[in-house]
Amino acid sequence: MVADTTAISITDKARLKVYALMNESGVSPSGYFVRVGVKGGGCSGLSYELDFDDEIKKGDMEFGDDQLKIVCDMKSFLYLCGTELDFSDGLNGKGFNFVNPNASRTCGCGESFSI
Repeated sequence: MVADTTAISITDKARLKVYALMNESGVSPSGYFVRVGVKGGGCSGLSYELDFDDEIKKGDMEFGDDQLKIVCDMKSFLYLCGTELDFSDGLNGKGFNFVNPNASRTCGCGESFSI
């Protein structure tokens, strides 16, 4: 299978963790989606954002499938095109990871990057 380099995707492990967090938070995958984004800041210049949302805004890009939707604003998508959202629960770190082919440098914690 060839990865879609024009989309934002999510691994099965990350999808399961999102469902667990939605359940803990009392939000439904049928009414909410995962919003990803980028903002200025962090030790490498740009920081990733990840949250639940239930409101599509003008200019939002939608990805995913009929089970779990991922939404990103157009400005952030320029930095996140081709990114895969993953989840790790290993000894060397726990949490969501953005596997971003556009990042030329990332910080040690993986929460910020530069282009």
